[in-house]
Amino acid sequence: MARNDLRFFELNTGAKIPSVGLGTWQSDPGLVGNAVAAAIKIGYRHIDCAQIYGNEKEIGIVLKKAFEDGVVKREDLWITSKLWCADHAPEDVPEALNRTLQDLQLDYLDLYLIHWPVSLKKGSKGVKPENFTQPDIPGTWKAMEALYDSGKARAIGVSNFSTKKLQDLLTVARVPPAVDQVECHPSWQQTKLRAFCKSRGVHLSGYSPLGSPGTTFLKSDVLKQPVLNMVAEKLGKTPAQVALRWGLQMGHSVLPKSVNEARIKENFDVFDWFIPEDLFTKFSEIEQARLLRGNPFANECSGYKTIEELWDGEL
Repeated sequence: MARNDLRFFELNTGAKIPSVGLGTWQSDPGLVGNAVAAAIKIGYRHIDCAQIYGNEKEIGIVLKKAFEDGVVKREDLWITSKLWCADHAPEDVPEALNRTLQDLQLDYLDLYLIHWPVSLKKGSKGVKPENFTQPDIPGTWKAMEALYDSGKARAIGVSNFSTKKLQDLLTVARVPPAVDQVECHPSWQQTKLRAFCKSRGVHLSGYSPLGSPGTTFLKSDVLKQPVLNMVAEKLGKTPAQVALRWGLQMGHSVLPKSVNEARIKENFDVFDWFIPEDLFTKFSEIEQARLLRGNPFANECSGYKTIEELWDGEL
């Protein structure tokens, strides 16, 4: 593979996932539609959604218009969404997908993920201790497999699964997960999970590839990291572009989120140049720390008493 030819990665289904997707977490209604429209015009062909983000209806309106105006064809776009924790009961899984398809105004998803390995009571609002139920990932996965069989989800996968949780799922899965979407950036490189995914043919997709600088409840200084800034200066790129290009060269797709058109464009300018080997090796010196720890999911009622149990020690 040429160093600059990283526009797609092949999944275990044979499908090709576009390597750079627009993230839509914390993109407010009223802003997200414009961001998606701008991204498609700039050249993005991958939009990462989720029911819990509360903005799929607005994204659906924009997608419908883009198809009708001939800006892009449905088959040229990759749309991902995620099953929320309150819909894990096998009978609720197809209903949840139907709601997402209705909101997005689509007939199928390219990828449908179990959002977290955590289960909440149906219809519950908020992540409170009394709302948790014991997760039954094999049961939920069987319902996901039925969606794959139906063609409504052309690939299925998971999100926020540790190496152990992914391994446990692979032992019972008839259809192996195609993707594990997790936090991944130069300051949290997912070394253990990455090696495991590679060995089992599961594609790693990285959310918060810039360290979620706009997320107020996270203290993130990923883009201020000295190695990143040194490489950016040497290559005449921004730290954000270098962080994204690092991800592509590591072999995973990246999902930068922005509602700012200039930044959406900047984040897509990660092709036709590369980080040379001597600079690339410096990334291994960066101190590692997970940013999004999932604290509300660790309690006596969720099946994971501690953060260590939620991530199986991958902190």
